Amino acid sequence: MTYHTILVETSDNYVGTITLNRPDHLNTFSSAMALELDKALLELDDDPAVRAILLKGAGKGFSAGIDVNEMFGKTTMEHREWVHKMEKPLITVTELSKPVIAQVHGPAVANGTGLVAASDLAVASEDARFGLTAIRIGLSCLGPVIPVMRLVGRKRALDLLLGGELIGAQEALQMGLVNKVVPREELERECGRLAENLASKSPCAMQISKRAFYAASELDYRQAFEYMNEAFARLCSTEDAKEGVKAFLEKRKPSWKGC
Repeated sequence: MTYHTILVETSDNYVGTITLNRPDHLNTFSSAMALELDKALLELDDDPAVRAILLKGAGKGFSAGIDVNEMFGKTTMEHREWVHKMEKPLITVTELSKPVIAQVHGPAVANGTGLVAASDLAVASEDARFGLTAIRIGLSCLGPVIPVMRLVGRKRALDLLLGGELIGAQEALQMGLVNKVVPREELERECGRLAENLASKSPCAMQISKRAFYAASELDYRQAFEYMNEAFARLCSTEDAKEGVKAFLEKRKPSWKGC
């Protein structure tokens, strides 16, 4: 597929990269970019040559949220359809079978913060800034706060949602919004290393692990164990599990087949 607002690349190391490519608009989500991002995520998830997905932004930052220029002249019904389109990638990211890593530099605010929070892992450069800033202009980041809340808890999420303040990379790390903070010049290398590491693992184990993790997070303690034990039993029966254990015992590199 030909894209106009994003760049999509795949490497020989099973890593697919999506770059938000509206640098003159700080990679704000236009309707076109939201649709293309969602489509690209699904296509890379279906691509057997991709085992991990990297998300990043072109230019000065990751993403400054939704392009509010599109807000005007819409009915309530049209606004409902519009915002659903904008938030759909945040849902899709967690529903993919492959791990998604956010590579964050500069501003990642509003829907940008939501996309980082929705990603499975996130690495930020020291110059990264986060925030649910829409309250400053009479709106509210009601979609992005959902994945944020699940990471940082209710009190901190409400502070971000109602206060609309920006936080730095180190505070985001302390909150659990990102996994690691690195100098700007090391960001590309660190994220590439992380993506390649994930891509080197069994695609089947990765898929079952990710889906089971999110499903179990919605269950109570005992139900979560029952669900995870069932998922582990299914994983034990896969060809990848058998190959991985044999390779370990034989002290050789495994040859993954996938599910």
